[in-house]
Amino acid sequence: MKKVILDVSGNKAHSLEVDSAISFGPFIKYLRGRIKGEKTVKGALYKTALKEFKKYNVEEEEIPLESIHEYESLLENMYACLTPALATEDKLAWGLCFPLQPITFYGTELMYELLENKKNDQDSYVVSKTPSDYHKERLQLIYSFILKELYNFHVPVKTHQYHAGLKTDTGLLGYFHVNLNTDFIEVTPKGELPPLNFRELQQYIGEGSSYEILEKILPLDLFRFRGISVITVSDVTAIQAVENIKNIRLNRTLGDQAATYSGVIQSLKTIVQNNKIEFDLFPFVRVNNKPVYGNVKGGTGILFSVWGEDNLDPETFQQYAEGYTANPNSFFSPDILAEDPVVFHWLHHFVKLGVKSLALTPVFYDHVIVGVLAVHTWEGETFDEKILALLEPAIAPISQLLQIYIDEFNLELENVIKEKFTSIQPSVQWKFNEVAWHHMHDKNKHLPIRNEDISFKDVYPFYGAIDIRNSTIERNTASKADLSHHLSLLSEALDQLKDHHYSSLMEEMIFNSRKWQQLLLQETLNTQDENNLNSFLKEESSDYLFHLSQQEPKLKKLIDDYLLVSGAADGDVHKNRYALEVSMQMINTAINNFFEAEKEKLQQSYPCYFEKFRTDGVEYDIYIGQSISPDKIFNHFHLKNLRLWQLSSMANVVRMTHALLPAMPTKLYTTQLLFVHNHTIDISFRADERKFDVEGAYNIRYQMIKKRIDKVHIRGTSERLTQPDKIALIYFNKRDIDDYLPFVTYLQETGVLDQEMEELDLEDLQGLSGLKALRIGVIHPERTNDI
Repeated sequence: MKKVILDVSGNKAHSLEVDSAISFGPFIKYLRGRIKGEKTVKGALYKTALKEFKKYNVEEEEIPLESIHEYESLLENMYACLTPALATEDKLAWGLCFPLQPITFYGTELMYELLENKKNDQDSYVVSKTPSDYHKERLQLIYSFILKELYNFHVPVKTHQYHAGLKTDTGLLGYFHVNLNTDFIEVTPKGELPPLNFRELQQYIGEGSSYEILEKILPLDLFRFRGISVITVSDVTAIQAVENIKNIRLNRTLGDQAATYSGVIQSLKTIVQNNKIEFDLFPFVRVNNKPVYGNVKGGTGILFSVWGEDNLDPETFQQYAEGYTANPNSFFSPDILAEDPVVFHWLHHFVKLGVKSLALTPVFYDHVIVGVLAVHTWEGETFDEKILALLEPAIAPISQLLQIYIDEFNLELENVIKEKFTSIQPSVQWKFNEVAWHHMHDKNKHLPIRNEDISFKDVYPFYGAIDIRNSTIERNTASKADLSHHLSLLSEALDQLKDHHYSSLMEEMIFNSRKWQQLLLQETLNTQDENNLNSFLKEESSDYLFHLSQQEPKLKKLIDDYLLVSGAADGDVHKNRYALEVSMQMINTAINNFFEAEKEKLQQSYPCYFEKFRTDGVEYDIYIGQSISPDKIFNHFHLKNLRLWQLSSMANVVRMTHALLPAMPTKLYTTQLLFVHNHTIDISFRADERKFDVEGAYNIRYQMIKKRIDKVHIRGTSERLTQPDKIALIYFNKRDIDDYLPFVTYLQETGVLDQEMEELDLEDLQGLSGLKALRIGVIHPERTNDI
């Protein structure tokens, strides 16, 4: 233990006159209290200490600072009673201070070492606290103590503080935690205790200005302080540096990676307290689960220099990175020149860059490698493995930071895709990822942006269409019925109004209403006529009647009754169209839900592109082939599986929509069509339409056929090919359907399809001739039960 009077304020604190003196009295009272309550062996220690204090008879004495060391045995007893039994002096920074003054007079060697270095090396530290800051801190400590002891008013106050200093010779921060214990100090008023308005005081404290105000309300010369302060000092540089890394991670600004990594590297140097040790961070980002180059250099950039594009092309880097992530070992060498150049052939890149000592540490987040931390020195400097042990607490926040960067990289990739393309199906996501990464790479490297097509060569197309039978006729019928009813209501209302109000305009309105009624009886309305009639009903007649109700209040109720009935969306004047819409919605929802579920199942066999289109029913395009999924072998069995699925899924659609009939307000039937094209085509993504389309003149013919066959007739008849409860397969050559025929037989034998299968020739269409078709009926479950 050392007995040295040391003023650690460094003359930076403003003068703050306090009537204080050293006294063992408060500690002696503490001992008596502990003896009464202590049931363990510690009670003997406290009794022995109390006997020693009684020998000196100092309980009521004030001890001058210059005489304090005459009571060394009492100071030793305080040390024994207040420190852990297993703590050694060389590991514990502990001491005793003048009450509420920055003056230490007794303590461990380590405490004096820390405080003396701080005091003597003031010029070696760049500190952020000003003399005014020290003054405010002391005021806060003293007045919070007075308020607690004399007014029972507790103010949150830190009796521990962190002090940071920047060493000018290294440029690195050092952090110290100083805790002041005031349990052995007593404060007494010299006269009558002044009253306080605690409500106002609480407001001042909230505003941060209360302690300066208290100097006027409660001058410090009104109080007497007696006792001893206990101080403990801890070097928390490593702990605080790790906290700094965590704060950098939490408070970082999106896109400002350079500043983020600069702060992290500086904190790592603070942990090892060596400015000559360098650090570098290399995050592992992936596109399509394959390593690619990121865009951020975290530190010296040594790993980017060695593994970057200047040394390795993307394919070679990918091989190296995949090899390392498969077996992510740590590496350390205090001198890489001494390593075996055959075993560690890759070190020559670091040697060329002037590296002396090198450590590579894989960084994991949630058990997945997210990057590498490189620790190195340049020629002339070195480090040992003890440095790596110091860095261990920083690995977790670094792993979180690297994961954040990876997440942001993936988000940027996704944003490019969404901005330049559309919401992409998983089966082709990899291609969009690849092109988007190329775009990001070229942009960040200030290179000309590549104009890449997203295309897939030699894929097999599958087309299916479910249409609502006679949907146009059904829609016209429903519309005609509703319009006719609407006109009848209007005519009745006008006839009643005419009895109470006559005008030429009324006569014209009645005439037009009856003219439209006659037109509806004679013919089907075309689109233009229907629009004109709707305009007459919704605008012209309604506006006139509203005007009339304002001019003739006695007619208002009659007009309002009509407008209420005609304006209700689900009322009688819309009931047929509403019923039709409900029925169509039921069919389309069921079909869409069915294909959404089926789409997921198809991907399990082999990734394919599946796109649905909404018409009066539902159409779909499926593309499958090796170019859709280059990493998975494609063969003829995948085609056969999809062809069987086409037939069975269409049969399911027939049964499903038929089962909806009892619940439909308007009975609607569906027709099912497949176009069989047994040759590969090329497709590419059209950015203007945000969809895939066929490529090339021959392939465009395939698209043209799809658009023309929906209403094709059987040759020599007026019969449409597509019929309810049947599946139609259109093709050109018999060999195109060779794969389908065994599946037709299979579905016939399992009671899904009728035994009868029609082979039909189809009429010539514009630019098309020679089309053929198969047509097979679907057996409904109730019919199956009868067989």
